[in-house]
Amino acid sequence: MGLLSAGLFWERRDVPGAEQVRLDTRNGLYAQGTALAAAPVGYACHYELQTDPGWTTARLDVRAEGAGWARGVRLELAAGRWRVTTSEQGDLDAALAAAGHPAAGLPGIEDPDRLYGAFDADLGGSPLTNTLPIRRLDLLGTPGVSHRLSVAWVLVPSLEVVQADQIYTPLGDRRIRFASETFAADLTVDDEGFVIDYPGLARRVTPGRGSS
Repeated sequence: MGLLSAGLFWERRDVPGAEQVRLDTRNGLYAQGTALAAAPVGYACHYELQTDPGWTTARLDVRAEGAGWARGVRLELAAGRWRVTTSEQGDLDAALAAAGHPAAGLPGIEDPDRLYGAFDADLGGSPLTNTLPIRRLDLLGTPGVSHRLSVAWVLVPSLEVVQADQIYTPLGDRRIRFASETFAADLTVDDEGFVIDYPGLARRVTPGRGSS
């Protein structure tokens, strides 16, 4: 993949932080992004995401790193089954303990078969990955029925992978209601399904101009 000319930038609203991504949408989605956040510990999260032409996740590579630790996870979906590989250096738990937080889970997932039936990867704290089911299920049109789906949810910064149930409901006027078991938010998206405003999490910024 050559230079990526399209880009998006979000500022976090829940913690000090931001996310920048470069992307290409000519054949599904290919994206390279970096997210920075100050909590629960300061970290940088670098990721590379590839979907198939129908916007089903094919591969997600993530590396999170902070003072004294680094973790990596790769998720690959082929023939309906997920393969998950991980790496770990240093001691994230020590950094969390110093900040007054409990220990993190291990990166990855013990049994990838728990993810069977999931077609989307969801990177924690990233508004980019909400676009995947929006485009895959074609939710940009008029208001319609709710879609309940299973996703491979990557927690950040631990990079633990868990199966999660989520509900997406098109409300019309470029608004999508996103809900999980304990949370709901009405997302505002652009004409391509990329998040402009995610209440409580992030808002898109036009570089040089402030919030869009």
